[in-house]
Amino acid sequence: MSATAGQREAAGRLLREAEQHVTPIDPLTALLPALDLADAYAVQQDNVTQRLAAGARLVGYKVEPTSAAMHTRPGIDEPAYGHLLDDTLHRDGGTVRTARYCSPRVQPEICFRLARPLRGPGVRALDVLTATEAVAPVLEIVDSRVRDWRITLADTVADNVGSAGLVCGAWTPFERAPDLAAVTVDLFLDGEHVATGSGETVLGHPAAAVAWLANTLAAHGAQLEAGNVVLSGAMTIAPFVKAGQKAEARFRVLGPVSMSFV
Repeated sequence: MSATAGQREAAGRLLREAEQHVTPIDPLTALLPALDLADAYAVQQDNVTQRLAAGARLVGYKVEPTSAAMHTRPGIDEPAYGHLLDDTLHRDGGTVRTARYCSPRVQPEICFRLARPLRGPGVRALDVLTATEAVAPVLEIVDSRVRDWRITLADTVADNVGSAGLVCGAWTPFERAPDLAAVTVDLFLDGEHVATGSGETVLGHPAAAVAWLANTLAAHGAQLEAGNVVLSGAMTIAPFVKAGQKAEARFRVLGPVSMSFV
């Protein structure tokens, strides 16, 4: 780590205040140039720990970016992980208040629910598939507490990789699931088609993203537990959304999932 404990504490406080007051900040890496990737994960973990102490519950993790579409974001060119907490979950087909976010976007993903633990190193995509209980279609809300999304990898890691909310569709038992690499999705805003993607764009197979996560968590002294859910990464571009819009993702075989912004 390059930043001091005081600098990491200041970075975490800035992100918490930005989220609480819905007021984005300048990039942390501009405010605190010494902040490196290890510092960023420490900031993320500290803020997650504070939310857990306040009553939130850990439900799993997200991986991002895992597709060529997401690699087009300036400064983000390799995967990172964030935590998923129960206070960010929304009902399929329900409404979400846009005012709680700084600059929200939506992206369709395939979600895994694990039947047994996975601990790296050495976890492979096949290990993920044999450990998976069920999969589901998801729309994730991603937000940046950094102004104008002017983020580097360290900025987004510290900001819990943009985790802001998610809507999960119906679960399909894994034994009845299709080939996830071949699953396609169409993303719509207010009924207008805006993007198409497939599971193959996610590191070649969505399970590869979960394997990457298990191996990376091991380096941080953690593991995936039975019951954890994992978002494997965006399958399309992530358009911005605003109040009055409805977002819907229609997955082949896995089914639809939607949310409306108010």
